[in-house]
Amino acid sequence: MLAAKYMHNLGYEVLPIFFSTPFFRPTKAQKAAEIIGLDLIVHDLTQIYLPMLKNPRYGYGKNMNPCIDCHGLMFHTAGELMDKYQVDFLISGEVLGQRPMSQRRDAMNSVGKLSGKKDLLIRPLSQKLLSDTLPIREGWVKQEEMLDIQGRGRYRQIELAEKLGISDFEMPGGGCLLTDVGYGQRLADLYQHKMLELKYIDLLQAGRHFRISPTLKLIVGKDENDNAKLANLISDETILLLKDYAGPLAIIQSTAPASPAEMQTCANILLRYSNKAPQKAEVKFGRNQQMEKEITADKMAKSQVEKYLINQG
Repeated sequence: MLAAKYMHNLGYEVLPIFFSTPFFRPTKAQKAAEIIGLDLIVHDLTQIYLPMLKNPRYGYGKNMNPCIDCHGLMFHTAGELMDKYQVDFLISGEVLGQRPMSQRRDAMNSVGKLSGKKDLLIRPLSQKLLSDTLPIREGWVKQEEMLDIQGRGRYRQIELAEKLGISDFEMPGGGCLLTDVGYGQRLADLYQHKMLELKYIDLLQAGRHFRISPTLKLIVGKDENDNAKLANLISDETILLLKDYAGPLAIIQSTAPASPAEMQTCANILLRYSNKAPQKAEVKFGRNQQMEKEITADKMAKSQVEKYLINQG
């Protein structure tokens, strides 16, 4: 918001773009663009993002966040879109030293190299502290008009927001699911078992997740709202429900047909999370809402269930 509005106020025509993936959606960016009065371009990056996520050149942060490669990919894609949108150079809101992985000086240089557009990048909030790039050398951008913000504090950014008339903004936070510990564990499980595909990723934000076998995982809803969220995401998965008692919705995701033993394990875990059901109960299951099959489940002990949990969230 700051970089775009600041450059806009200096007289440049700014076209904000948001790169969307399953791990960060455009909702907040759309609101931010509306606040500063600029039209936002949303460009889906998923198809090229997932291959990068499997093997980032600069590795991950604390969780499954490939921040340097992520920023580099965004700038690279922005560079490829320059002709389409008839723009002369690229800007970002990066601040030198603000993020420990991706906004160190060396990391920002790496991002530039990955982008293939290093000499066309301007970081208005910190550009006075960085090497001059083509837009400054050619006089398109005045170096003296750029800022010298650095470090992890945000007081100068908040002061700038007030000067620019931006009063409605969220406090700092990346908003990227890849930095979340529990989500990262679930995603790493998909990667480990060769299931890093959109149809599996879409369900990572809801339910409790269990690894039953190398080819099969189980998702069990936590409450009524969670059940509804999972139900809206079902496509062609096998689902399980208690036949005679209220309880959670469970979804099986697998890369191979479930064996009878795996189905039994899934049913036993499902029963574990129905407080109103007895120790033994019937579970119905099927695909595409066709619940034509049944299995008798035995409520699994809590200590046993925890062995299958992918994370404790």
